[in-house]
Amino acid sequence: MNFRYYHNITSNTLVILESMAAHDVKTLIYSSTCATYGEPEKMPITEETPQASCKLGFMLNHFAIFLQLTFVLEPTQVPINPYGKAKKMAEDIILDYSKNSDTAVMILRYFNVIGSDPEGRLGEAPRPELREHGRISGACFDAARGVIPGLKVKGTDYKTHDGTCIRDYIDVTDLVDAHVKALKKAKPGEVGIYNVGTGRGRSVKEFVEACKKATGVEIKVDYLARRPGDYAEVFSDPTKIRRELNWTAQFTDLQESLQIAWRWQMAHRDGFAAAS
Repeated sequence: MNFRYYHNITSNTLVILESMAAHDVKTLIYSSTCATYGEPEKMPITEETPQASCKLGFMLNHFAIFLQLTFVLEPTQVPINPYGKAKKMAEDIILDYSKNSDTAVMILRYFNVIGSDPEGRLGEAPRPELREHGRISGACFDAARGVIPGLKVKGTDYKTHDGTCIRDYIDVTDLVDAHVKALKKAKPGEVGIYNVGTGRGRSVKEFVEACKKATGVEIKVDYLARRPGDYAEVFSDPTKIRRELNWTAQFTDLQESLQIAWRWQMAHRDGFAAAS
């Protein structure tokens, strides 16, 4: 599964850029992720938070006639899962592309997206083979609908107030608004990079309780060992996007966002096929 991230994200980003160049497309709004920051030492995450820091080390190379001392930079902080690594690579490709182009580039680093279209037109309906790797909201809804027997929460011993991971959840309606404002502010030959989050972290346990209230179902929860590659705590500092794009999260309310998403799920039990 891990190789798919590099193919679908990194490789296909290169394909998109090549197509843009071939067809003289001059604006790119790129969907990136907070996962590119790895697990920073400080919260909240700003756009200046390092995506990879280095420490100075050395290697002693022994040759037959002489000794050579080589200094190297060793990365000490990088994305810790394939998804974050693939997105970071894609960002690097975009930045290299922009250096020799007058393309207007906006990179939006999403935090954790939740919710559905309030008018019921769009919702989350991943293909069956992708459900296992989907969002926690999808897993909660599947458990509430009886599609799966219960919810599996992986990791209860993180250094957080209740032991579960903390994330910054952002409603998809706010995310759409961020794209619109980024498009309006995009300028030829310039790159803008913005975190898209609320600035507030909520734990997985809090999320599950909110989902129980939204669905009205007492979802069965199994608490398991940590999953490799999960960060303990991630939430944004939205100061830059507020200052430069005049954007703030206006539609994100954990309880209400989940209720709206749940209504869509109940109206589309077979995904988009139910609407055809």
